[in-house]
Amino acid sequence: MSAEGGSKAVIAALLANLGIAVTKFLAFLLTLSSSMLAESIHSVADSGNQLLLLLGKRQARRGASPLHPFGHGRERYIYGFIVAVVLFSVGGLFALYEGWHKIQDPHGIESWKWVPVAVLVAALAMEGLSFRTAVREANQVRGDVNWPGFIRRARSPELPVILLEDSAALVGLFFALVGVLLTLATGNGVWDGLGSIAIGLLLVCVAIVLAAEMKSLLVGESATREDVRRIEEALAAEPLVDRIIHMKTMHLGPDELLVAAKIAVTPTDSAAEVAHAIDAAEVRIRDAVPIARLIYLEPDLDRRLQREGRTEPRR
Repeated sequence: MSAEGGSKAVIAALLANLGIAVTKFLAFLLTLSSSMLAESIHSVADSGNQLLLLLGKRQARRGASPLHPFGHGRERYIYGFIVAVVLFSVGGLFALYEGWHKIQDPHGIESWKWVPVAVLVAALAMEGLSFRTAVREANQVRGDVNWPGFIRRARSPELPVILLEDSAALVGLFFALVGVLLTLATGNGVWDGLGSIAIGLLLVCVAIVLAAEMKSLLVGESATREDVRRIEEALAAEPLVDRIIHMKTMHLGPDELLVAAKIAVTPTDSAAEVAHAIDAAEVRIRDAVPIARLIYLEPDLDRRLQREGRTEPRR
């Protein structure tokens, strides 16, 4: 699964959320709707999150240094985790507090009653366009993987973050619209507060899922099954490599993979032949998986042959 892509979806989401945030704030000032305030803060948090993702992508481009010999690729995961924290605190917890406060002191929407409805409908349209862009970008790299599998297996944080944020935004707008409509119909502000609480619970759940995925990437995830298979096939294709004794992979960033393997060679091979085999195997691996930037191959004797009293591998 490719680690490239996502910038177009991030920029589309940023532009949509900035426009939505302004219109929601204006609607809140006119109506004092709790759901509108929760949605306004949600859009502001999302806009900040998109800026964080773009900043993380820029920071990750810095090269290796003596202090950071493997580069800065994981900075994209760090900023993705910060996004989850912002979504949880600024988005989710604030919406829960605002909803609880509105239920404690409920009041209907007294003026400009249909302004929030118009704003929410417009926001749904803009958010839908942003979500469509994210889906199109994701479809170019996810292949036959279903959506939960794509979120779980993607090594690039931008697209999963935008997909989760936009999905939460669309559902949250629906909750806000239901809360506002029920408040207008009944004159009871409790519905507005309940809409805000529903938005808060949704954002907290999405933030927890996102934080779990970013934590896994920060700790260090292996290559995808497809890339592991391609690397194994590349090593097996090298004539002087008898077999792979063991292999480990780890993503140093979305587009940088570390490959470390111990390979069995024949005891009668000369040092020059082994060196040539390692060089050729590295070329094969990079051809098969271009993001395999750092490759460490350790030659060893096949202990199974020694235990069987043989010096030549079975061909």
